[in-house]
Amino acid sequence: MITLLLTVGVVFGVAYVFHHVFVKGRRCTSKATLHGKTVIVTGSNTGIGKTTAIDVAKRGARVILACRSKQRGEAALKEVMRESGSNQVVFMQLNLGSLKSVRSFAETFLKSEPRLDILINNAGVFLQGRTEDGLGMMFGVNHIGHFLLTNLLLDRLKECEPSRVVNVSSLGHQYGKIDFDCLNTQKALGLGTSFMEVFQVYCDSKLCNVLFTHELAKRLKGTKVTCYSVHPGAIKTDLGRNTPLVQIVMKPLTVFFFKNTVQGAQTTLHCALQEGLEPLSGRYFSNCALKEPSAKAKDDAAAKKLWELSERLCGLA
Repeated sequence: MITLLLTVGVVFGVAYVFHHVFVKGRRCTSKATLHGKTVIVTGSNTGIGKTTAIDVAKRGARVILACRSKQRGEAALKEVMRESGSNQVVFMQLNLGSLKSVRSFAETFLKSEPRLDILINNAGVFLQGRTEDGLGMMFGVNHIGHFLLTNLLLDRLKECEPSRVVNVSSLGHQYGKIDFDCLNTQKALGLGTSFMEVFQVYCDSKLCNVLFTHELAKRLKGTKVTCYSVHPGAIKTDLGRNTPLVQIVMKPLTVFFFKNTVQGAQTTLHCALQEGLEPLSGRYFSNCALKEPSAKAKDDAAAKKLWELSERLCGLA
């Protein structure tokens, strides 16, 4: 009995240490204030997006909550204002699965808001299907929507430089691949519907995020607009809300091995706020530190090819 109790104690002790040392991770240490600055956070009605919005609002920024659902966006607006104590928070509807919606959002924003200092491309989905424009859902929302949004807002970012773009990716990019044949013929990264096939497409879309950042940094050379891709960590969010079975299976693992949203927002905040990151534009960050992404994520030819394909698909070419 004593041996059993000791074993249980050791297991729980190791789990506790693992959680606090490895899972919780580092915190953004920047004391930067953002009075007079404007920040857009996509997908900010939930998860790390909402937590990120609360943090930058507390620092004095004017925060644009760019969310698909009007109902959830307006509910998040009240919560962000309450939690941050700021009245400089605005909800603007943005459906990243609709190129028309992205263009409408950009037009409305540019007409009504004179500044843009930080663009945080945070929104993402874990779901197969098709967007309004016939693109694969994860390719369309996780990559193309943000690609178009960023390009439409680049001139304003340049006007307000120094400014930053933060693209929320994932460690999953390491398992991603870009099937250009599938993209050219099907406008999707993959067509499978099993869990592993859907997970593969999700990883592919996260590789797109890192390649987009890599190429964007090259195209921004000579400006004071910088960009970064981040892995926020494994987080207890509702990203898998469309796959209930996944949520049920994963729930026991989230207790010790997943970050909460405050912990998960730290690397995004680090890349948005930390002083002195400008020479690292285009690079990949995890746990508030510079990390090397997979070799596939540094492929210059693939990054350029993805950019040119993306331009064609969203009508920028």
